[in-house]
Amino acid sequence: MAASLGGSLMEICAFEREAVQRFREVQINLASAAAPGAVKFADSAGAFHYDGGGNVHSVASSRFITWTASGDAVELVERWLDGNLLNNAVRLRFANCRVVPGGVAVAETPDDIVVLVATDRSVHRVPLPHPKRMYRSDVATELHMQSVLTDVANLNLEDACHAAAIPAAYIPAGGAAGTAAAWLTPQGDAHYALASPTGGVVVITLSANALQGAVCVSELKRSSVMRRLSGWIPSAMRGDRSASDCVASVAGRALDDDSLVVAVCHDHKLRVWSLKDEACVLEADMLDYVPLSAGVKRGGAAGAGHRVRLTSCAASGLRLAVYVATPRGGQFVVLQLLAADGERFGLERVSSLFSAQENLVDFALTSADLWALWLDDSNDSVVKYVNFEQNESGQWNEVFVQPPPEEEVDIGEDRDPRETYLDAIFSPLRFTPAAVVKAVQIFRRGPCVLPDVSWEGLKKEVTLAVQNELQSSVTEFEFSQEEYRHLQVEFWSKLYACCLQYQEVLSTPLAISVSPHSHMACLLKKGFVSFLLPCFAVDHLYLTSDDYFLCGDDTLLAEESSVSADVATLLSCLRLLRDAVSFEMADHMEKALRHAESPETGADVILDKMLAHDNQNLMEDIECKLQDIRNLSAAVSVLLREVDLETDSEFGEGPILPGASMSVRVSVCQLYSSATAVSLVCQALSHMSTTRMLLCRDMLLLLKICLRHEQPVLPGGGSQLLQIQQEAIVRTSQLLSSYFLLKHVSQSITVTVADDAIDANLQHLNALHLNDTHALTNYNTAVSCQSAVEMFYQSCGRKLIIRHLFSQSAAAGGGALVNWSDMMANVVQLLAQLLWPSNPTFHFPECLMANCQYTQLQDYVRLIGPWCQVNVGSCRFMLAQCYLANGEGHKALQCFQEAITEVEKEDFLMRLTGGGDNQAAEAACSPALHYYNKVLRLLEDVCLPELVIQLATLALVEAVNDLSSQAALWTRIFKHHLDLGHNTEAYQALIQNPDSSMQLDCLRQLVVVLCERAQLHDLVRFPYVNLHDEVVAIIESRARGVDLLTHNYYELLYTFHICRHNYRKAGTVMLELALRLSREVGSVRSLKKQVNCFLAAINCMRLIRPEYAWMVLPVPESERPGTSPKRNSDGEFVPPPVKRQVEILELGDLEKEFTMAECRLALARHRPRAAAAAVAGAADPRELLRLLLDAALFTCARRLCDVFELPPGSLFDALTFRCIKLQFGGEEAQNEAWLWLAANQLPSVVNTKESSAADEAWRLLSWFLSEFPASGALHHRRVLVQLLSHGVPPPDWLLKSYKEVDPPALLRLYLNFDLLDAAAELVMEYVDALLGRGHQHFGIKAPLSACGPSVWLPYTPIDQLMAALKNTQTNQALYDKLGDKLAAYHKMVAQATKIRLANR
Repeated sequence: MAASLGGSLMEICAFEREAVQRFREVQINLASAAAPGAVKFADSAGAFHYDGGGNVHSVASSRFITWTASGDAVELVERWLDGNLLNNAVRLRFANCRVVPGGVAVAETPDDIVVLVATDRSVHRVPLPHPKRMYRSDVATELHMQSVLTDVANLNLEDACHAAAIPAAYIPAGGAAGTAAAWLTPQGDAHYALASPTGGVVVITLSANALQGAVCVSELKRSSVMRRLSGWIPSAMRGDRSASDCVASVAGRALDDDSLVVAVCHDHKLRVWSLKDEACVLEADMLDYVPLSAGVKRGGAAGAGHRVRLTSCAASGLRLAVYVATPRGGQFVVLQLLAADGERFGLERVSSLFSAQENLVDFALTSADLWALWLDDSNDSVVKYVNFEQNESGQWNEVFVQPPPEEEVDIGEDRDPRETYLDAIFSPLRFTPAAVVKAVQIFRRGPCVLPDVSWEGLKKEVTLAVQNELQSSVTEFEFSQEEYRHLQVEFWSKLYACCLQYQEVLSTPLAISVSPHSHMACLLKKGFVSFLLPCFAVDHLYLTSDDYFLCGDDTLLAEESSVSADVATLLSCLRLLRDAVSFEMADHMEKALRHAESPETGADVILDKMLAHDNQNLMEDIECKLQDIRNLSAAVSVLLREVDLETDSEFGEGPILPGASMSVRVSVCQLYSSATAVSLVCQALSHMSTTRMLLCRDMLLLLKICLRHEQPVLPGGGSQLLQIQQEAIVRTSQLLSSYFLLKHVSQSITVTVADDAIDANLQHLNALHLNDTHALTNYNTAVSCQSAVEMFYQSCGRKLIIRHLFSQSAAAGGGALVNWSDMMANVVQLLAQLLWPSNPTFHFPECLMANCQYTQLQDYVRLIGPWCQVNVGSCRFMLAQCYLANGEGHKALQCFQEAITEVEKEDFLMRLTGGGDNQAAEAACSPALHYYNKVLRLLEDVCLPELVIQLATLALVEAVNDLSSQAALWTRIFKHHLDLGHNTEAYQALIQNPDSSMQLDCLRQLVVVLCERAQLHDLVRFPYVNLHDEVVAIIESRARGVDLLTHNYYELLYTFHICRHNYRKAGTVMLELALRLSREVGSVRSLKKQVNCFLAAINCMRLIRPEYAWMVLPVPESERPGTSPKRNSDGEFVPPPVKRQVEILELGDLEKEFTMAECRLALARHRPRAAAAAVAGAADPRELLRLLLDAALFTCARRLCDVFELPPGSLFDALTFRCIKLQFGGEEAQNEAWLWLAANQLPSVVNTKESSAADEAWRLLSWFLSEFPASGALHHRRVLVQLLSHGVPPPDWLLKSYKEVDPPALLRLYLNFDLLDAAAELVMEYVDALLGRGHQHFGIKAPLSACGPSVWLPYTPIDQLMAALKNTQTNQALYDKLGDKLAAYHKMVAQATKIRLANR
């Protein structure tokens, strides 16, 4: 819980900085014309606090309505510290009227909130719904809720039940007196008491059921004469005037079924009237309570400054406080109103309080306290309060008001004036948006309406205004840098002066308000509202002056009298040093702290300056006071213990109020969650941090003075000095640095983060498994231009604080009612403990990280680095996060490594390493390995593979005994080496992986990636020790599972086997590829690849020794790829596949497959129309031969016949037919013939003469006949039969060739086709050849000779020829000639026979 509280308070201006507040205008036209010579009233203000404001479970908790009256307008604003209200500002403008000071009041009924307004010419009642009636629940369940002022514009406020005009008889020519009061009775009647200029009070009543035009007016006079509206003559018409009877201040309160009107008059008399009886029931002279020394004379009329306030409570009844203005000051008299008898009242003085200030602005009275607001001679606010029941001495408690902004801005030589002034203008709690907007409008010197911009937009408007003014004032085109800087300072200082001027106007105090339920005190100023928060005891003792030092203050920190006296003297010394430290000295210390330098060094420099300019004997005064301290070490320890926020308290994560209902728990969760509350709490922290930083600074200076003094000034002597040097100074320096850190972060403005940066940060947190951190719960509620502490409090700090508070409250049996001072002190204290760097909690840096505030986080780590020894590893981790966000990966890696030593010691790092997706699997890992894994995921998420490799390599040392972690780390190293293209390093990581399954996964990834990158050389050259079969299996699996024409896994596998001289495997791979292409891919491209595959397979087969030259034919997995192996197309189960025998292929088999593929490719290329048939891959060579002959691809057909040993007769028939067609075809046939002739090119080319297509065709036929010899000249016979059948004369080369091969067969063909002449000619030539004339043309090796081999003639066909010639008369001559030739031949045969017989 919070530390002890002092008696003083501090003012915190918690105005919102997001934008200028916009009021909705509501015009009320009740008065027809303005009254002539009307008096202008002073501005006034006030506040109304709901009855349930002190109950945290109520929707009215910390909720109140403020108003400001100026001229004819009343500005109403409903404020709520537990949530943000929508449509909560409205301006009521009363045409031709002026709002009377004190004439605005707000009353509460069970169902409504009623606003009462009294002007100089009318009275008004504005009914509003009660918050309990507006919402579905009695507690607050949402952060943004509608205000009770939402529907004001929908009301008819000119209706008789809502407004009434004051009768003209009661409107004096000079206007009404400047005071009024308004209140509501339990019956709902609205009373308005207006002081009359003629004396007395006029009370106007609007009843709850007022009729059209019905209004009741009562005039209360000293004579207590009651008049009625009907037939009544007002005193204004009677001329009954008494200056001493004029009312200075009036108040009213309902009492049972009556109402009491209390007024203090100029004649110093306090008068109380009963409104029911219209009679004066009490008159008392206030001078009876004023001492003679006050200088007030009886009978005088100098009581215009008197004020009166009423309050009531169940315990003390009705009390009133009267401020009596005296020439020599002022006096507050607190009186108890007592009922003397049935009709009269008496007074009992409770307390008399005196004040030296004269210019009272306002005061407030509660059941036990009196609060007062003054303006001093410098027009600065002075606020005091006193408990008049317990404080018998009547000594006031001091309130430390918010000082105005500095009149001048210190611009360093190294700083830009624009940035310096922007920081000064837009720093937290320096200027309100309204003041900045007004300053910009005046600075531009013209009609200027700024758009409804945010705080960031306003900053741009300010910059643009100064730039435009500077450019318009420049008349020269060139000037030096110093001149430009001077102009910048001049114009920025002008704008800053305008801001100061309007901030001063808006800071004018108008009233003070105190909640009777929660005791929340507020100062109502012209432009904003400030709150009065309690001071802690140590802050109170340090800040308070000797004039306000109460007799019991010295025991606030220590109960022992001796120690408390020493502490009081020590604080007196610190106050002396506080007043002696100049602005330059204080700035030097802040600069040293900002640069993370040693505070002791800065203290030495300040002491040197103080000793050099000690003109007021400061050191002697301090030495004298130090000699009065009996135990300085104990006093210092007490003071340092009080300011040290180090605690062992844990901020748990359990539910709030677990036994309460959901709505109550949600309501408690909303406590102090509005933008105003966020600013209020954080600025209170900033104020406390600044105060204690100064206290620690002065403490350090005092301890340094003790060490520097030549003669011992302490009773303890050297032992105390040694303790101071070794302990107190070190501890004080750390506390000074800690409080400077708190002040720094509470004043540092956060930066606006882009949406993509937020998304990236969420991904990083998800990688760390920190995406459920408290810092992200309310991220969307953050606004721009808030401080780092405000962001932390709003996002997660507030919930942690509220949970801690109510868990302790539930343990102590506390209720729902809270005290404002205690609650705010606890909240501020706990917030400071959450931010305290020496505490183990690490929520604030985590919040900065979660909200992408890397600059603030880096600055935070820099400031605490030299001296803070708590959460060192966590800070290094956060600094690494900052480096990652800034793109400095290597620095981040260094910080990540430095944090590893603290993984098992710090809460944040333990929580970091404790969360994960697979906690059961990671349970066996050490915390260090958990940490490495989280950081590795983060580095992978930000795409820094080089750093992942480095860190994973370091983590291997930690995982020396953990094989599973080693496998995961080697897998990571492999993956990122592979991503970076480090193929060799990736392979080395792969082979060192101890897990076989992970190794196989990595191997598969290596193969796939290198194939996709076409880095096949690296893939093939790796040795793959003990992984050869796995590599082959992976490549085969990939080859069989991907598109054959897109990927080249078969070629890769072929190369892999070739490099290892495994030719059979390489050939088998190519054979499988070719067969799959023939089955699965139907295209010309597929045929090309098939040809190449068969060629490669044949080459591999020829590289194998002949006795081992065989391959196993790959068996396809399914005859129909893509079909189910269990069911057919009808869905029925198919029988199990028949086991096939292994088929062995030899070189000849491969050559046959190659020939088939080559022929199909040639067919597809030459004749696109036959491509489908060619691509389909006919299994029958005869069918393919037919297709080739149809396409005139005779060369391919010849190879096919050779390989498959097919009869080539069809080839000669087709070619002969082509020749016949060309022989008798026209030019078109000749042109078409060149296409197929080009596909059947001969090995030799004839260049002697120009040849036609027919000539080339005959030459091709001649070449085929010569290259394809056949027994019995069958090919020649087929050609000749074709020619003779078509009546085509055979070419000479064909006859000549046939004669050489088989002349008898030629003779028989002649006879078959009745070519007798040609047959007779052939017989005669043949006989001549046998006789030795041209025997070489008939294939005869040796002619007829007695010593040569035997020769013979085909007598059967010759006889047939002779018979045919003989029977034909036309061939008689030929018959005779042939007979003679045969006779000569026979003669020669007989001679040769005789000779051979003779030689035997």
